[in-house]
Amino acid sequence: MTSEQLQRPASAKLEDPSTDLSARRTGMSFQRTRMSADRTLMSVIRTSLSLISFGFTIFQFFKHLAETKLVGGAQHAARNFGLALLVLGAGLLAFGIVFHLFFMRELRRQRIQMKADGLIHGETQFPASLTLIVAVLLLCVGLVAVANIAFKFGPFD
Repeated sequence: MTSEQLQRPASAKLEDPSTDLSARRTGMSFQRTRMSADRTLMSVIRTSLSLISFGFTIFQFFKHLAETKLVGGAQHAARNFGLALLVLGAGLLAFGIVFHLFFMRELRRQRIQMKADGLIHGETQFPASLTLIVAVLLLCVGLVAVANIAFKFGPFD
């Protein structure tokens, strides 16, 4: 490279068609990575939803069996097992949300740095993650279910 090419500002580097194409492809790779992170969070949601719903179902099923006097002393074991599944599902979901937030913060930081270096255009912003919103709402439902079983408090009695 000549000294003239090295002294050009970062925005001038994107005038070359091959550099412009590379910058666009790199920008699109950030979008693909963001969507991949959303898919990972969706798989965490799927797994935690299964744990939460299965734990709550076990608790409710044995609770109703005990109320109808079909089963005797297994209520505490079913309550504890259902509560353990609920806590495991809510904990997994909380961990997935925190991981997603840290990952997206780092991805945004890298994107801002690459934009400042003139390596990508960075014209569009990352949209709000609907997957993250659903995950937070599901976490709230899971925590209410845990409170219902553990403290006999909540709308699911």
